[in-house]
Amino acid sequence: MDQLFKFIIDSRKAFIQTIDQLDVEQLNEIPNGFNNNIIWNFGHIVVSTQTLSYVRTGILPDTSSVRFVEGYAKGTKPTYFVEQEEVNELKALAIQTVEDIQNDYKQGRFADIKPYSTSTFNATLISFQDVLATSAGHDNLHFGYALAQRRIINS
Repeated sequence: MDQLFKFIIDSRKAFIQTIDQLDVEQLNEIPNGFNNNIIWNFGHIVVSTQTLSYVRTGILPDTSSVRFVEGYAKGTKPTYFVEQEEVNELKALAIQTVEDIQNDYKQGRFADIKPYSTSTFNATLISFQDVLATSAGHDNLHFGYALAQRRIINS
């Protein structure tokens, strides 16, 4: 599991490097053919991993402890201009929340989870290892969208 946590953190660092190459206007631009933007894709992975890990597994009763969930949860789309301060906070949360999940995992917090099915991958997640692997795939799906959006923005 340590290797999977490392992969997620490394992938998020690569996403952050992509974000750092763009200005806040580019991060907020919704390219033709998309209904979201680069910063939404990034914020979405930040809130989704927390939601999948804690709420969908039954560890927490709701998303009230997930910062920015209203703006980046599944089914949302950009509704406001994301300022640099929020970008910076999302970048910090992207790494810190995974480290927090890793610490909780090591302490046994996810030993007994409620299985659930995902709509994105149409898979039933039975163990926390399933949750983490799905989160890694989900992160990289949205990183791929962001890379495609960057190509359009920079063309």
